[in-house]
Amino acid sequence: SAQGLATYVRQYHQKNDFAEQLACGIAYDTRHQSRHFAELCASIMVANGFKVYFLDDYRSTPELSFLVRHKQCQCGIMVTASHNPPSDNAVKVYWSTGGQLVPPHDNGCIAEVEKVDAIETVDFSQALSAGNVVFCREEVDREFLECHLKVSTPGPRNIRVIYSPLHGVGEFNVLSLLTATGFEDVEVFDLHRTPDGDFPNVPGNVSNPENKAVFDKIIERGIETSADVILATDPDCDRLGVAAPLEHGDYSSWSTFSGNQIGVMLADYVLDRQQNAGELSANHYVVTTLVTTGMISKICQSYGVHCYDNNLVGFKWIGDMMDRKGPENFVFGTEESHGYLVGEYARDKDGAVACMLMSELTALVGSRNKSLHEHLDGLYQKHGYHAENLMTIQMEGSDGMKRMEALMTAFRESPPTELGGIKTLAIRDYLEQTRTITGKAPQPLQGPTGNLIFLDLEEDGNYVAVRPSGTEPKVKFYMFTRYKPADLEELNRTRQSAADRLVLLEKDLRNFANKV
Repeated sequence: SAQGLATYVRQYHQKNDFAEQLACGIAYDTRHQSRHFAELCASIMVANGFKVYFLDDYRSTPELSFLVRHKQCQCGIMVTASHNPPSDNAVKVYWSTGGQLVPPHDNGCIAEVEKVDAIETVDFSQALSAGNVVFCREEVDREFLECHLKVSTPGPRNIRVIYSPLHGVGEFNVLSLLTATGFEDVEVFDLHRTPDGDFPNVPGNVSNPENKAVFDKIIERGIETSADVILATDPDCDRLGVAAPLEHGDYSSWSTFSGNQIGVMLADYVLDRQQNAGELSANHYVVTTLVTTGMISKICQSYGVHCYDNNLVGFKWIGDMMDRKGPENFVFGTEESHGYLVGEYARDKDGAVACMLMSELTALVGSRNKSLHEHLDGLYQKHGYHAENLMTIQMEGSDGMKRMEALMTAFRESPPTELGGIKTLAIRDYLEQTRTITGKAPQPLQGPTGNLIFLDLEEDGNYVAVRPSGTEPKVKFYMFTRYKPADLEELNRTRQSAADRLVLLEKDLRNFANKV
C-alpha cells in the first residue's frame, strides 16, 4: 500500500510538473504492530524520494490530518484499523488536503498498489539520522491544541466528566484539550485507560463507541460519582460516543445517544453560539451525508444557513465538500456513525474537539437545570421528532458477494411496495442516477454516484436506504421516520410510536432480504 501510494503521488507530481520536495506525514495508534508498520511505511516513502514527518508516539487520526496540512505534505498515512476487532490493522491514506483519498486519486492509487512488484526501502534509523525522517510530535501537538482552542467558546465549566479512551490513543488529546478549556473535574476511566491493542476490558474486545454495551461499566461509575456526562472515543480518536443522566440532578438513570442525536445537539450548539456572537451569515453551511438524520437540515433552516446533505457515506466526502465550497464558511460536519468536525484545521472527523463541544454544551444546559436528554427533547419539540435505526445483515463466505449483488438487484428491479405499513412512493438509485415514482418512468437524479438505494415512503420524512458495506461482508439498512412538531402532543407517546414503526420497517426489510 505504501509503495503504491508513493508511486502514484510521485507520478502525479511529475505529470503536473510540480517541483516541490515530496513529503508524507505518518502517525499510528495503539494496535498491535502499529509502530512497526509506521516505521516500515516511513522507510518506503523515504526510499521513494519523500521526506517523512513522523509523530513518534500514539496519536489520533485527526492529528494526522492536521499534520499533513500543517507541514504541507503531499500525502499522509495513518496506521490504524479504527474500531475494528483486535486482529485487524490497516492504513488510512490521505491527500495533501488532509482528507482521505477521493476520486480520481483513490482509484489511481489502488491501481498502482495492484501493480507493485518490487518495494523500495531504506533503514529507518539511518533515514532518521540523515534528516529524511523528522520527529515532530511536540510541535504538532502544540499547534494542534492551538487550533482546538480557537474553536472553543467561553461559558460554564462546573460539570463532572468521565472520559474513556477505550484503550486507544485519545487520552492525550482529549485530556489536554478539556484541561486547557477549563474543565477541571475530568476523570479518565481507569478500566479503559491503558493503551492496549487487545482492548481487554471492552465488551467483545471491540472498542466501538456506537456499541451501547461499552458504556455499561462506565455508567456504573457515573452513577457512583454523580457525573454529568460520559464521553468515549474509539481507538484512533476520530469518533465520539456519549451517555448522560436522563434528568438533571438525578444520577440514577442513564442512557446513551445515537450518532445522529449527538450530531443534532452539536450542530444546534455550534450554530447557536455563532449566531449569538453575530458571526453567522447566509453564506455559512453545514455538511452531512445522505444517511445522516434529516433533522440537521431542519436545524440549518431555522438558522438560515445551507445544509449540504447530498453526500455519499464517509467523512472524506464531508472534507471534500469543505474544499469545494470554501472552508472559511464551514460551520460543522457530521455523519451518523459518530463523526464530528468544527473548524478549518483538519479534513477528517475529530473525537477530541467533539469531546470539547459536548462538554461545553453539557455545562451550558446544566446551568439551565437541564440534562442533555432534556435538552434534546426541547430540540424535538422545535424541529419535529426524528428517529433512525441501522440494521446489518452479514453475508460471509464464498457466495457472500453474490448474495449482496442479488439483494441490491432485487431492490432495484422489484422493490417492496410497502414497508412498515406505509406504501413506497419512489426509489432513488444513486448508481443508476435515477428516481422512479411507483408506476412511472425513471427520471434523472441529481447527486453523487454510488451503490446506494433509497426507498421514499408516502409519509414525508419516512424512508429507508440500502447499501453494501465497502469494507465488510454485510449489507447495511438505514431507517428514518419523522413526526412534525404539530404532531407532538405527547413526546413519550410519539417516541414509542416511532420506535414501533422502526421495528416494523426492520422486520419488513429483513423478510424481503431473506427471500432473495
